Amino acid sequence: MDWPHDPDGEEGSEGGRKYGQAVIAKKVDEDEDFPLNKAEFVDEFGDHPIRLDYDRVVSLSDIFEHVEGEEFGDFVELHKAVGKAMRENGFWFYEGAEQFVTGKKA
Repeated sequence: MDWPHDPDGEEGSEGGRKYGQAVIAKKVDEDEDFPLNKAEFVDEFGDHPIRLDYDRVVSLSDIFEHVEGEEFGDFVELHKAVGKAMRENGFWFYEGAEQFVTGKKA
């Protein structure tokens, strides 16, 4: 896929490689973006690359197609919904992530 910017370049990682939820969190301004509308957020950032691990990059829209909810009242609510979607759909890169998926509510 042709990304609007290099996921490891200055715009994508601010000089150091960032992964997954950390990349998504950098796109949100806690003071100005809430309540955050999911559709508007995906319209703005959907084609942006999200590096999941050392060799896998997906678009933000690939992750957000699994995020439950249409609007988020604050950063914590958004962060929980994104984390849940990432763990349940194979976007989470660390050993043992599956133990946090079954039987837990985000």
